[in-house]
Amino acid sequence: EWQTKDGIEKLWEYRYDEINTMERLWTNNNMLVLKFFLHVSKDEQKKRFLERIDDHEKHWKFNSGDIRERGYWDEYMRAYEQMLCATSTPHAPWYVIPADKKWYARAAVADVITKRINELKLEYPKISAAEKAKLAESRATLMSE
Repeated sequence: EWQTKDGIEKLWEYRYDEINTMERLWTNNNMLVLKFFLHVSKDEQKKRFLERIDDHEKHWKFNSGDIRERGYWDEYMRAYEQMLCATSTPHAPWYVIPADKKWYARAAVADVITKRINELKLEYPKISAAEKAKLAESRATLMSE
């Protein structure tokens, strides 16, 4: 069934539904889901590939298969857009981060993480009066040594 165009579309729809269901389960259990899509432009990708080719210390990062895959840029962009639209939900949104400048991408991701953590309004657990009394007793014991 998955071998036809309709079948492939149904497969992806099924997978996206599974992703959304799982993320909903996580958020229903008080987990924070943060998803980042670091978008590098085609021009920046070309620049980075050339740096990897020209700098012998970066040769290990280069894969010639990436050049072949680059020919599918438009198809990849359409697939990414479909995925982002299908799996970005109010409880687990995608954050699309321009990533041509690494410093900017890192700062933008850090900003989102910081804001989302602050929204959680986290606090240290409160202790009971009995536990406070035990703390005082423990302190007194340690001070008497």
